[in-house]
Amino acid sequence: MNLPGTKCALPTRRKMLGAMASIAGTSTAMLGLGASQAAAEPSTPQETPAPETLFALARLRDYKAKRSSSWDRTGGNNDAVPVEPGSAATLLDIQCAGVVTHLWFTINSSDPMHLKNLVLRAWWDGETSPSVEVPIGDFFGLGLGEYFNYQSELLAVASIKALNAYFKMPFSTAARMTLTNEGKIRTASLYFAVDYVTLPSLPAQVGRFHAQYRQAAPCKGQVNDWTDEYSPAINSRENLSGDANYVFLEATGKGHFIGVTHSVLQNQDGWFGEGDDMIFIDGDTAPTINGTGTEDYYNGAWSFGDQPFAYAHNGAPWIVDPNRIGGRYCLYRWHTESPIAFEKSIRVTMEHGHANHRSDNFYTTAYWYQTKPHANFPALPEPDARVPRIYRVGGAGAVAIPPSA
Repeated sequence: MNLPGTKCALPTRRKMLGAMASIAGTSTAMLGLGASQAAAEPSTPQETPAPETLFALARLRDYKAKRSSSWDRTGGNNDAVPVEPGSAATLLDIQCAGVVTHLWFTINSSDPMHLKNLVLRAWWDGETSPSVEVPIGDFFGLGLGEYFNYQSELLAVASIKALNAYFKMPFSTAARMTLTNEGKIRTASLYFAVDYVTLPSLPAQVGRFHAQYRQAAPCKGQVNDWTDEYSPAINSRENLSGDANYVFLEATGKGHFIGVTHSVLQNQDGWFGEGDDMIFIDGDTAPTINGTGTEDYYNGAWSFGDQPFAYAHNGAPWIVDPNRIGGRYCLYRWHTESPIAFEKSIRVTMEHGHANHRSDNFYTTAYWYQTKPHANFPALPEPDARVPRIYRVGGAGAVAIPPSA
């Protein structure tokens, strides 16, 4: 027990006892007693500093907490803004140093595809090309245009239709965020909150947050006339280069990849996920990181057992009609336990079926941090092209799709 005024006395007392022990040891040697007895005396205990985690929440902050939101400026209760077709709502527009810490949205729209038609964009430090450009549903893991609830470390969809993101998004001089209605139907009410903090400056070695949307509808399979994906003709195919893989992300510069959300609409029967993840870092021609299957990359196993799940780092929170044409999956994986670093470049890919034999639809968002400037993003597909639909592609179950599809 530490009593008032005794905090500094304990080390002093230890020093005094140590000195006494030293004198006693000298006297023992002078008296001719065995040296082994003196060596057996315990050494002075070393004080261990308390772990920083004890103080993480208690540590006093020097930043200023701020929020940009859709609150009613008249003081009334009309806490939302409309977004007309072809128009953009400004979510944040500030000039300072700081960090966006949280995004929240809920949307009232009669557009059945508003999750695909409303596009979130963000620019850091006055850049002319956005570092974030993603349909809002895909940004929050709802890549097939439908809502469902789930919770993860960085994204969550709460009841009811409440979209939350917890990525840290630093900026040194300016930050601007918008939501653009690229559809044909008015968004009646957009509710939003962008939480951020302001700082005198950012520390060194801080990357900028990026999020990029891509899709392949369909992924073009390398085989069209198959009926059994585990037949020798399929299983014996080889893919060591990843040339025909689906690409989540290609980036240049220095940074680290932190994860992906991935939505799938099946155009063929059977299990879609025999494809391996292959990640190429800093110009490696062979995969720097090579996986063992799609469900393995998302840290599940055995086709997820066709059962949805959602954990902090990984999940398949939405699985509907699996293993058949029209089957739908929404998946995510966060690498926050060890972000995948690159010094010059990174290319994150995945096979679509073993050795790319399948032709399902993939809709993905990759999330990463890197130095400026970033490479140009691929052009965002037109709104109609983003709408998930089944395509007649051959392969297993193809006869079930009308020729006009």
